[in-house]
Amino acid sequence: MKKLMKGNEAIGEAAIKAGCRNFFAYPITPQNEVAEYLSRRMPEIGGNFVQAESELGASNMVFGATACGELAFTTSSSPGISLMSEALSYIAGAQLPAVVVNIVRGGPGLGGILPAQSDYFQAVKGGGHGDYRLLVLAPATIQEAVDLTMLAFQLAWKYRAPVMLMGDGMIGQMMEPVEFGEPPVLEGIGERDRWATTGAKGRKRNIVRSLFLDPEVLERNNHELAAKYARWHEEEVRFTTVNCDGPIRLLTVAYGTMARICQTAIEDLKQEGIEVGLLRPITLYPFPAAPIRELAARVGRVLTVEMSMGQMVEDVQLAAGSGIKVEFFGRTGGIVPSPDEVAAAMRAQATRTN
Repeated sequence: MKKLMKGNEAIGEAAIKAGCRNFFAYPITPQNEVAEYLSRRMPEIGGNFVQAESELGASNMVFGATACGELAFTTSSSPGISLMSEALSYIAGAQLPAVVVNIVRGGPGLGGILPAQSDYFQAVKGGGHGDYRLLVLAPATIQEAVDLTMLAFQLAWKYRAPVMLMGDGMIGQMMEPVEFGEPPVLEGIGERDRWATTGAKGRKRNIVRSLFLDPEVLERNNHELAAKYARWHEEEVRFTTVNCDGPIRLLTVAYGTMARICQTAIEDLKQEGIEVGLLRPITLYPFPAAPIRELAARVGRVLTVEMSMGQMVEDVQLAAGSGIKVEFFGRTGGIVPSPDEVAAAMRAQATRTN
């Protein structure tokens, strides 16, 4: 049965359905409803809700809980995620399965509380220090936010790595009907006695750490991480396409809320006889470079649409190749472009004569 829910609350319930019983967070708009919702729901199911003293505290609580082999996650927004970056690097270095949700607000600096997509660099380029990556999922609907939250826990445990769900403020604040499917099978959860601090009676104790003073040991850990990230590129690339099967004049690349707006613009342009295709990355990392390269080579023109100053453009250009010019249209500061604005940008690129 479907239920009308706000995005933030649906994300919280999805984490519960995935089996998570530990949530640690610090308030920041526009994701506060996750914590508000879970402050009531976690006690109802025997789970743990802690409002930490800061984002630093919340992220290190996740570090501690996951080191003990527990399912745990946190949510925040933009500057809060910046404060969590140190702990996320530690979690990645210690190879622990954590989930973090970023409901993005405008920036840089304290910015504003309205929606944005300007944390793309922060999410997909690591965000913190050292040779590590986050597996980053970007929902475009509330139902997808539910599904990807559950998937985030599955992937975190499969790879023993931090996984981020990144949605803009609209994903957190708008309401849509959702339903919760079967809980995910958490591959590897039965092996946590092998690495977690679950007690050492009858076996050698485990030491969870990201500190490796021997440079050869640290290098070996970095190679293990790199091999894991290479597997992501082989096994976890996710994307969808719209109107890309037939001949098109322009390929558009957009994710999250902007992809929905692009889809409306594409439907409007179709009425004018202008065919535009859309590729929507669902995994921002690993990035769907191969399908973008294939479509870009066929079409010859690419437009990236974002609620930022064009952060994804760099990855789209790398994917498309040096022979194809990637154009950009976007609004920033918390301004969400209308379908008419996006359609005008698409029309201008699709009807160019050179």
